[in-house]
Amino acid sequence: MDIARITRHLLSTRASVRRAFPASALAAVEAAIKASESLHDGELRFAVEAGLDGAPLFQGQSARDRAIEVFSQLRVWDTEQNNGVLVYLLLADHAVEIVADRGIHARVGEPAWRAICQQMRSDFQGGQYEAGVLRGLRTVTGHLAQHFPPQG
Repeated sequence: MDIARITRHLLSTRASVRRAFPASALAAVEAAIKASESLHDGELRFAVEAGLDGAPLFQGQSARDRAIEVFSQLRVWDTEQNNGVLVYLLLADHAVEIVADRGIHARVGEPAWRAICQQMRSDFQGGQYEAGVLRGLRTVTGHLAQHFPPQG
């Protein structure tokens, strides 16, 4: 049991999310995703959580496992061409995860997703949460547009 991690998560609150992503930043993210939708036939979602709580936290759930769980809960996988992508942030762990459905993942690959996550983490380390997410979303949009252009 990692007491430091548990403490970080328990002390992370909605206020942590609001500090990193004030209403204006969330509106910019929403607008970026909406603009993205006209460029491809995929599904792009963004989720941010302050921290884990309850059993998942005490059982040591990883940010990756939580991202996969959110991917499923949001039904990002529910696309005809298996081309949904979730960009997930777990602030308490300073974790960025991209979960891509098998259709887009087969075309883009793990190294590209890791590179996007690394760039976002670099932006976040400088306190640039909004800019980091928007840059990540633009890059994911580029992949979706390249491999799944709009069909009318």
